Amino acid sequence: MVEFDIIASFYGGKIAQRSRVPLLNHIEEGLFILQHEKASLPAQRAYCLHPLLQSDEALQENYATLAYAKIDSKVMLLALEYRNIANQYLSRRQVQNIDEIQLSPLDEVNQMLVADKIQNCKDFELHHKTTHLRSKELTIYFANWFMRLGISDEKYQHYKCTNLLENIIFQK
Repeated sequence: MVEFDIIASFYGGKIAQRSRVPLLNHIEEGLFILQHEKASLPAQRAYCLHPLLQSDEALQENYATLAYAKIDSKVMLLALEYRNIANQYLSRRQVQNIDEIQLSPLDEVNQMLVADKIQNCKDFELHHKTTHLRSKELTIYFANWFMRLGISDEKYQHYKCTNLLENIIFQK
């Protein structure tokens, strides 16, 4: 999949500063969830691209590379819609009601959000919850997304444990 190759090349062997986990792990675990949730191939391919488009800085930095890559227009539209929806509710924004968190009219984008939030929450709990200065706010942020996306604790625990087991077995 060309999109996976693009993000793998972009990340190279880079690791997260705090957790020391390879950055590509976020994509691999998210794809694992999307595949088990039976997300479409375009959604999986778009998920690979989302870090390259998410912030304004990333979009500006990666525009030229992505503009000339052979990426299907549906995949690019899904990645950009993901950017639109995800950036409307970031952890520093407070909401009074979870209905203030907008979801996409495209189910594929919402599936991408499910995979992203499960994976990010798992990493937060494993590596940052007890030490992060904004731990309380981040805990609320993930709870809000889970509620809005309909992610049950059972589903979260299933993927959290499954992904952990996969990482141990394959020693990523």
